[in-house]
Amino acid sequence: MDASEDGAGVPEGGGAAGGPVLGEVGERGVLAEVFAALADQPGDGVLVGPGDDTAYLRAARGAVLATTDTMVLGQDWRDDWSTPQDVGVKVTTQNLADIASMGGRGTGLLVTLAAHRRLPVAWARGLAEGMAWAARRSGVPVVGGDLSAAPDGVVMVGVTALGELPEGVERPVLRDGARPGDVLAVSGPLGRSGAGLAQLLEGWREGPWVDYHRRPWTDLWQGPRAARAGATSMIDVSDGLVRDADRVARASDVRIDLRPGVVDELAAALDGVPPAEARRAVLGEGEEHVLLATFSPGAVPHGWDVLGDVVASAASAPPGVWLGPDRLDPAQGGWDHYGG
Repeated sequence: MDASEDGAGVPEGGGAAGGPVLGEVGERGVLAEVFAALADQPGDGVLVGPGDDTAYLRAARGAVLATTDTMVLGQDWRDDWSTPQDVGVKVTTQNLADIASMGGRGTGLLVTLAAHRRLPVAWARGLAEGMAWAARRSGVPVVGGDLSAAPDGVVMVGVTALGELPEGVERPVLRDGARPGDVLAVSGPLGRSGAGLAQLLEGWREGPWVDYHRRPWTDLWQGPRAARAGATSMIDVSDGLVRDADRVARASDVRIDLRPGVVDELAAALDGVPPAEARRAVLGEGEEHVLLATFSPGAVPHGWDVLGDVVASAASAPPGVWLGPDRLDPAQGGWDHYGG
């Protein structure tokens, strides 16, 4: 799917100005709006959902996958280019991609909103609408959460995703299983979010890459599919190809050699983006949330693109990501919350 298809059907709207604010309607009023937006969700495994002290979920297979991510206004999004619906989709995607990267499927989402008293109620409603769209798209419901006041100007959204290994996946796929002789493959395009961020910073407010940056969406079923195909390691591209592939290489004590021609092809697919910027977006920019996995050469699922080869590390070629004769520095590009 292209970026416009990925975001089809997401509720539009801002919610950044006008109407009552949180401090005027109180917790009960805010929750009434949020629960209304979340009313039409998948819920086969939800025995007790939002509104009680704790969600009560049906446990299908025993073991549980759990992950959490947080987005903060001014750090992870800006209100002048992202609607609350955008934020809801993005925070859901980044959590469910982590579940998928272990070979799992999501079973429930818990959301926390900490916000200042002057935030419009419509913003909270829009956030819930974006999450509800993502819940329907993925089949993973929002089952509960928390609402908290925050100092002036602060808006923070945290999501915890719960998941399980589906039928046919006996154990999670970790980062440390890549073996010499494997190939590195990716489940979808790279560079879209990074290209969109660059365009937003240049003043663009529309276009397929801008849309993807604001509302990333990926095929979450590729995680279980890769696990069933025999993936030896897996990770989602949240912080950039080089940075995330480097994590696999270090955990597995191997070297990953990227194929230069494939990198060039991925960059060339970013229509309208200057070549140098496109290459930088492919290698170094994050928030893609497609999956990287290593496989034996004959096990790569249909539709995945092979990016490189896994080879044994050596004193002269330590674990990491290599492109030709050069070992790529994961700190040059990608995302690090504290800049390291």
